[in-house]
Amino acid sequence: MLSRIAAALVPSFGRLTTSADLTTFPGAGILVANHTSLADPGVVLAALRRVDIEPVVLVTAGLWRVPVLRDLLDRDGHVPVHRRTARAADALDRAAAALKAGRYVLIYGEGRLPARRDAAEAAPDFFRSGPARLAAASGAPLIPIGQAGARRIASGSRTKQVAGFLTAPVRRPRLHVHIGAPAALPAEIGTASAAARQAVTAAWRTAALRLGEPAALVR
Repeated sequence: MLSRIAAALVPSFGRLTTSADLTTFPGAGILVANHTSLADPGVVLAALRRVDIEPVVLVTAGLWRVPVLRDLLDRDGHVPVHRRTARAADALDRAAAALKAGRYVLIYGEGRLPARRDAAEAAPDFFRSGPARLAAASGAPLIPIGQAGARRIASGSRTKQVAGFLTAPVRRPRLHVHIGAPAALPAEIGTASAAARQAVTAAWRTAALRLGEPAALVR
């Protein structure tokens, strides 16, 4: 449901292009993307649907408070994340079960949006341990995803976010999503988290360069 909605709506908000380092995809994997905007989950899902991937998404548990939406999320197998609670680990257990069942799982390594108010691009911030722990528990490969341009749809203060969403169909900013090659992470969680961030940063840099973003030239 989320993938179909994203694929239908995102072209109205921007001009999405995609690229990938591989022509065929493994049967399942941990999709790890950079998180810069409230708009980028839709952008990433729309891009993935173009390569016939409709992943299970780890989503903030707050969305399950919306009655109809909760039922749809449960129906499609998406996973609520109860941040900073004793139930936080449940999300990784459910994600590992989805991987074992042959599904792709989409997770955001940073686990938060940047505090910046501008609409510019920047490399991913430090990663939480979730992707590394999920890879260690499941043995599934990590597939890095870099997206750029979503902050042109929505970023900054709440007022700017609303204005961005309202004006995006007129502005139709350029968006790009790059899917990197699968990678096996090292066993140690701290080292694996750094390696995951490095892989996603490389994918983000490719996406940002496609849009001519100067931040992508900074290493």
